Amino acid sequence: QVQLVESGGGLVQAGGSLRLSCTASGRTFSSYYMGWFRQAPGKEREFVSSIWSGGATSYTDSVKGRFTISRDNAKNTVYLQMNSLKPEDTAVYYCAAKLTLGSAYEYWGQGTQVTVSS
Repeated sequence: QVQLVESGGGLVQAGGSLRLSCTASGRTFSSYYMGWFRQAPGKEREFVSSIWSGGATSYTDSVKGRFTISRDNAKNTVYLQMNSLKPEDTAVYYCAAKLTLGSAYEYWGQGTQVTVSS
């Protein structure tokens, strides 16, 4: 069982930056594929970014060049650095984890609110 706890959300003006953190319990964090998702009001949850256990990363097109995902296995933590934020980035951001590349994400955090004002 893995527990995920996100932090770092908040209110920021357009063009600003935030860094989200997600800390996981357990001793096998380095083996997990980690992802960030977001859900805006009235919309479905969408993929934002992921980082594999080997370090390879992936981003949805709308955040490429603005967001950076990274992980610190010694701290059991994955980060999402968000720069040049836009009002359309406003959403609840969720951290997720899975052990198998081809499977669905198994574990989810409680979410952290990001609000970008224009």
